[in-house]
Amino acid sequence: MIQSLGYAGFTSPRHEEWLEWGPKYLGLEVSSHRGADGAVRLRMDDTAYRLAIHPGERDDLAYIGWTVESARALAALEQRLRTAGVEVVRETELAAERGVVELISFHDPFGLRNEAAWGVTTYPSTFRPGRPMSGFVTDDGGLGHIVLITPSLEQSEAFYCDLLGFALTDEIQPTGGPRIHFYHCNPRHHSLAMAEIPGITGVQHLMLETRSLDDVGTALDLLKADGHSIQMNMGTHTNDHMTSFYVRTPAAFDIEYGWGGLLVDHEHSRPHRYESISIWGHKNDAGQLPPPGIIRPLGQPAEAEVLA
Repeated sequence: MIQSLGYAGFTSPRHEEWLEWGPKYLGLEVSSHRGADGAVRLRMDDTAYRLAIHPGERDDLAYIGWTVESARALAALEQRLRTAGVEVVRETELAAERGVVELISFHDPFGLRNEAAWGVTTYPSTFRPGRPMSGFVTDDGGLGHIVLITPSLEQSEAFYCDLLGFALTDEIQPTGGPRIHFYHCNPRHHSLAMAEIPGITGVQHLMLETRSLDDVGTALDLLKADGHSIQMNMGTHTNDHMTSFYVRTPAAFDIEYGWGGLLVDHEHSRPHRYESISIWGHKNDAGQLPPPGIIRPLGQPAEAEVLA
């Protein structure tokens, strides 16, 4: 049912820092439209925007935006969710602000807000990266992938796989680390991953994929030169072969900035299991994996929902 990860929104008291941080380090373009609440909206291709950082009292995930192919597909998804007892809201006024034709919103079993839309607004040949670079891998694969923290993979998979249509690509069970499952909905190796940590929910990182390995190295040099916190240094993952590094953003979640991710055959992919996260690298200077980015104890309310 879901075609791609179309966009994502976060709240942060440091949202204004993204006006410089997004273009200077990541090569994102700041949209001229700040949003009704003054959000910083960032572009990575010709779509209206891919990432929005809204003003808020604390760092939090505001919403995950998924795309579907048509009005009929959105109506079918809405019916499937309602039949399963999920509350769905038709966001008529919000659709224009998100830059889509139609939009619905709903929550996963642990309170994370999801949105689904069709008809994403595009402005052909208008993307201008914030610094010299080759651009990003988006197109049918969407903006990249998002990694969530869940207290129960079983419950989350019943929602994201059985209702939204994601398929398991593979899993990693590192020694002493959480079990991680990876899911695809298009040829990108995964658009969604979930790590199981009892008692908490939230988001760990968002991945952006560049068209050149040199873009990754350039970003890493710029961030290190200015003293920013690199959560994991350069490395290549075992499962998707992404060569990347991880950096903690001003909104507390991490960005995986990478190149060279594998594609999968969406119709015939068979899951694999790995015992380590990386073939090489992805080490933290402190010698251990960093803690998750934006998390909260299960049952704790989220930041007030952002509708603009």
